[in-house]
Amino acid sequence: MNKIVNLIAILLLGALGGIIFQALILPHLANHEYFGDWSVVKNLKREAIINPTEEIIIEENQLVEESYQKTKKILVKLDNSCGFLVTADGLVITLATALPAETTDQYLFLEGRKIDYTVTKVDRDQNLALLKIAENNLPTRSFASLDSIRTAQPVFLSGLIVEEGDIKEIFNQGAIKMIDDSLIRTNIFEKDVLAGSPLFNVKGEIIGINSIDSEGKVTALVVDEIRKFAGF
Repeated sequence: MNKIVNLIAILLLGALGGIIFQALILPHLANHEYFGDWSVVKNLKREAIINPTEEIIIEENQLVEESYQKTKKILVKLDNSCGFLVTADGLVITLATALPAETTDQYLFLEGRKIDYTVTKVDRDQNLALLKIAENNLPTRSFASLDSIRTAQPVFLSGLIVEEGDIKEIFNQGAIKMIDDSLIRTNIFEKDVLAGSPLFNVKGEIIGINSIDSEGKVTALVVDEIRKFAGF
């Protein structure tokens, strides 16, 4: 019985010693001008400190890249702004200020195709407009829950611009700087032609619709306001 107790005590002391070494001793050895060059210390530092950090960064970057590839298909391009699909039967949301002054020749571009649209609803106070195109079985993205939106959360936007006559995709990534009432303030800067583009979390869920001020700062109206306006 004493042998078993002694064995358990030795194992526990060994595990405790390993934890103490990794947490308290290894960082000092790694930064020491002499011990830091030892190959065994470098390997332990890489395994204990560097690899977990790199793995988290790589996983997040891969998730964002995969999400971005899925979000591209919901983007639409209007004259001087953007918008995005919100239903599979052709409802598109954009900013009210994105609508052309003339009511004739109303069209947008979806995956490079020129499509006519009709305006079904406008809210000038919220600066939102709901459009309808005669298409079905269109791709959509899910909306994030309001409770999941937090300050410092990584986010990205995607939109479309026209450059030398070609429609090109734009991606920009940042974080939520502040949540103020129904607005999400980010640390992202962009051109105003991307106003009306969607703001996504890293999973590719829509968390808002972007407006861009004269300085290029990106602010998004939160997803719940979009839901209310669209009626779902």
